[in-house]
Amino acid sequence: MQLDPASGWCQGVRLCPSPNFNARPLGEISLLVIHNISLPPAQFATGKVQEFFQNRLDVTEHPYFEGIADLRVSAHFLIERDGIVTQFVSCLERAWHAGVSSFEGRETCNDFSVGIELEGTDDLPFTDVQYDALTALTRQLQSTFTAITAQRICGHSDIAPGRKTDPGPAFDWARYRAALEKEERQ
Repeated sequence: MQLDPASGWCQGVRLCPSPNFNARPLGEISLLVIHNISLPPAQFATGKVQEFFQNRLDVTEHPYFEGIADLRVSAHFLIERDGIVTQFVSCLERAWHAGVSSFEGRETCNDFSVGIELEGTDDLPFTDVQYDALTALTRQLQSTFTAITAQRICGHSDIAPGRKTDPGPAFDWARYRAALEKEERQ
């Protein structure tokens, strides 16, 4: 995968454009937020996350969908259980992934962050290929947006404590950070 700095789109990933984005107020990109999602909860490879981010989810298919029917959300990327990466929004645009949030006292993290969703739940381990894809994607983002340092990578729970719990206790932060450090040294 290769991130094009001029367009904010990655080459070599699946593209699935979402209408749920707008312009960044300052154009700044300095934070990476890791999330998890599965639709229905704890069910994988359903294609429902893609439908949800494109406002095409049939809310009659599952009782859980009724509760999210009116939400208009997106992330920049989704990494599925098999390591496939899908991009929904250009990194240069403001995806709607963080909601009410704050990082280091600064509100509205969507304004200056990139959001990556991992297909999963708070309490099920993520796959090896998801960690591999996440590491590769993070390195692409960091090489293009140099303000995204190791200290500016966080979970949704870190920027919306009490409201969000993802990526959850099953996400191995030590493994992810060690992989980033290893690639940085190479």
